Amino acid sequence: MALEYNQGGRERVLEAMTFNHNDFYHRRLLRHVPSHCADALDVGCGTGVFARRLARQAGWVDAIDASAEMVDVARTRSMGAANIEFRQCDLMDIEPARYDFVSCIATVHHLPSFPDALERLRDSLKPGGVLAILGLYREKTASDHALSLAAAPVNLALNALTRKDDGVHAPVKGAELTYAEIRADANRVLPGHHVRRQLFWRYLLTYRKP
Repeated sequence: MALEYNQGGRERVLEAMTFNHNDFYHRRLLRHVPSHCADALDVGCGTGVFARRLARQAGWVDAIDASAEMVDVARTRSMGAANIEFRQCDLMDIEPARYDFVSCIATVHHLPSFPDALERLRDSLKPGGVLAILGLYREKTASDHALSLAAAPVNLALNALTRKDDGVHAPVKGAELTYAEIRADANRVLPGHHVRRQLFWRYLLTYRKP
């Protein structure tokens, strides 16, 4: 659903949106936010839905996106939220060792180098900070295709139960790396990470910085 804040900082529903694969996993991502999270970063914030939810658990949220249009929409829908700043910003410009929690939703496959992105996300964490990436992978194996077949009817059913969206969409790009390639890069850059494929053509990767 699309949300905005009124002057008292309370959310109100603008209108229901079409079922969104990324939004479906927001609650799962939020479970990884540390209990005492002073500063959080949302990379590829889009229209700001996850950043607003993250702001309920963090003292401050920096939300960045490469698209000026998305940042403008996010700011408009988040009016009244006092602990979020939306900025048009490149991942490589973020501050090192600042954040207790970093989220990156359906964004890393848009970037030129997956290993470089992982390194930058890792370096943005304070010691003990948590990184949560919800990403896309290119289907290749029999298990990939089996999971895709299982997701298809559920996807159709959930879309049928929701109303039309508001016409604002982030840029779309297909994934180039397979799940095996993603795991191999994460093993090199983020030792001790955890990654698992999810139902709706996604994977969830989590990592706590030593």
